[in-house]
Amino acid sequence: MHQRPAVALFATAAAAALIAPPARAAEPVAAIEPAASEGAEPDRSDVTVTAQRDGYATPDTITATRTPTPLRDIPQAITAIEREQIDDQAFRSISDVLRYVPGAIAAQGEGNRDQIVLRGNNTTADFFVDGQRDDVQYYRPLYNLERVEVLRGPNALSFGRGGGGGVINRVTKAPTPGNFGGATASADTYGAWYVDGDVNFRLTDKLAARVNGLREGFNNHRQVYGGFVTAVNPVVKLFADPNTAFTLSYEYVNDDRVADRGIPSLGGRPVAGFRDTFFGVSGINRSRFTGNVARGVVEHRFSDALSVTGRLLYGDYNKFYGNVFPSGAVSGGRVPVQGYIDFTFRENLLSQTDFVWRGRTGAVEHTILAGFEFGTQRTANSRLNGFFDGVAGTTGGGLTATAPLANPFVAPPIVFRPGSGQRNNRTDADIFAGYLQDQIKLGPVELLVGVRHDRFNLTATNLLTAQAFERRDTVWSPRAGIVVHPAKPVSLYFSYARSFLPQSGDQFTSLDLTAAALAPERFDNFEVGAKWEPRSGLLVAANIYQLDRTNTRAAGPVAGTTVLTGAQRSRGLELEARGAITPDWQLSLGYSYQDARITTTTSAAPAGRRVALVPEHSFSAFSRYNVTQRFGVGTGVSYFSSSFASVSNAVTLPGYARVDAALYYKLTKAVEVQANIENLFNAGYFPTAHTDNNISTGAPISGRLTLRLRY
Repeated sequence: MHQRPAVALFATAAAAALIAPPARAAEPVAAIEPAASEGAEPDRSDVTVTAQRDGYATPDTITATRTPTPLRDIPQAITAIEREQIDDQAFRSISDVLRYVPGAIAAQGEGNRDQIVLRGNNTTADFFVDGQRDDVQYYRPLYNLERVEVLRGPNALSFGRGGGGGVINRVTKAPTPGNFGGATASADTYGAWYVDGDVNFRLTDKLAARVNGLREGFNNHRQVYGGFVTAVNPVVKLFADPNTAFTLSYEYVNDDRVADRGIPSLGGRPVAGFRDTFFGVSGINRSRFTGNVARGVVEHRFSDALSVTGRLLYGDYNKFYGNVFPSGAVSGGRVPVQGYIDFTFRENLLSQTDFVWRGRTGAVEHTILAGFEFGTQRTANSRLNGFFDGVAGTTGGGLTATAPLANPFVAPPIVFRPGSGQRNNRTDADIFAGYLQDQIKLGPVELLVGVRHDRFNLTATNLLTAQAFERRDTVWSPRAGIVVHPAKPVSLYFSYARSFLPQSGDQFTSLDLTAAALAPERFDNFEVGAKWEPRSGLLVAANIYQLDRTNTRAAGPVAGTTVLTGAQRSRGLELEARGAITPDWQLSLGYSYQDARITTTTSAAPAGRRVALVPEHSFSAFSRYNVTQRFGVGTGVSYFSSSFASVSNAVTLPGYARVDAALYYKLTKAVEVQANIENLFNAGYFPTAHTDNNISTGAPISGRLTLRLRY
């Protein structure tokens, strides 16, 4: 049963909100001063109108350091995909975005969620929205975003547990002074479509509102696929005075779609000739998600030197998915299949408070961040395995049956009931953290030093056996970096950062008697890089890194015991260029070389195995050029070398290249029509997988037509 937080929890959170009011992580207080009087135009010298930003480059962000910092001065690899690029390439998902981020790979996520691999580390939980945790398993729509930020390397100081390979932060659109809006209608050659809208109102000289909404219908090349998502995000912002602003937002997301886990393997490769074949059961393979998230935001500037921001988030999430899927390789013209259904209910109540002081000690400039974070996460999760009753060759109904490869829809009838493998757990997580950071500037040298202390307490109860396990981790996460500017537009940097992940895993499902006695996994990242801004609005970056994951489980010397001796190492090179080459020419370019492998035997694999879904080489490029004021063209290519479907290294996903193209035409100043062609040369490819026998297939050539209105 879904357990809701106690009344005392809400009382505590409310008190915290009064002491340290919440604030949005996307803009400083200095950017929100309202108009002086009703009917007067606002003083735009201090106003950031987020809807009007043009180009693929992001000049600065608050995400990496929790203070507004130019991207070129952050001693860390960070890629920001702006709204303009999302629109130009008609991205519809986080997976689409990640194709253009060096060192990032989209995992399949069992066909029911976003799942990512960053620098060789697979995660379902390292997602954030405006700097706050968004760790439930679902597909995140892009309709209300200003940009998507991908930070690579450990990020515990800013984000807490997890984030060992990096994090993805979605920056949402916020109300600004003025009246403007837009709408989009789009459809592709498979019948998928969407309509969305974005309207900003200046209600009074001190009050603004913004509403984003989406309705989308899914379809693709697969025999069985479809579904809908509905989302709406109203936001209200009150400019109480030149130094104080309050923001309230609510987001509703309802997603209902087919859960598609792809195709099986044969002879160490994806089985050939079944790109469009659905290996599941229509009506059972379904994913349903409902999210209701409310956020409160307050910013206050005490003086030019001192400000406080705070954030308060309450989220209620309901997730169900069921699936029948290939559970083994093709053999004798038949496919083994299994199935299960899974329910998750989660409530998050999260608070963050940041104090920022800017000042000098002699010739040294300081930006000091001091803050704390606390929260609770209550989760109930249940799983029932499927049984194939009366199937010849199975025992007691059986958890596994087989279906003919030629027609996998003819899988035996399946029922879901209590039995072997059933799970029914409740977890209560309590988080408290404090952190301190100083950004020091002395002439051409900048230092970033900080440390965070986390106390993470998790209680897990097995509702089937009434067994309860508890684990409390207290962890220090340091971070240090140095940036040197040999010339004004050039930054050379070195950084070190550490993060941790409790042995309960990123979704709290792994806490048992063994895990309760084990210290968290640890991530240590060393990175050397350079960033160059040859012109305003264009950033070129390069880095090399080594990321070690240690304290990973391995079998102990005594049978049945577990020790923390396993280790994984990722080494790589990342190159990137993003922004405007000329006012009419936008570019997004990235390359990564990755070597990620098990260095010391773990419970999952022996030393020497390569990490799943990590290609040695990947390259992406997209360019939009405006030939005239009305007409523009876009071309893109993405290339990924071969990788392994799982850490078994038994099944290879072949390397591939995909070419895309686009045309843009302005019918009027406010109306633009856009055509995108994906996979122009109809390449056959397998972009990702979940296991050796859940392999996603790439879509053949397709087109999308989009009509966009802005006013």
